[in-house]
Amino acid sequence: MPRYDYRCRACGSTFELSRPMSASSDPAPCPEGHDDTVKLLSTVAMTGSAAAPRTSGGGGGGCCGGGCCG
Repeated sequence: MPRYDYRCRACGSTFELSRPMSASSDPAPCPEGHDDTVKLLSTVAMTGSAAAPRTSGGGGGGCCGGGCCG
């Protein structure tokens, strides 16, 4: 189930809720009981390293191995 971040406008606390995507915009009272909250824009952090795919053929690269882009 996705997790969503919310911020309370009354007390300033930030909190997370796990809820279905269909309920992501439903009201979310803060842990202190205030009802004036707003859903925050979430960002996804990807960690690790990814290498470029290796190609065989030894050409110069390009769209088709370097042969047609001369």
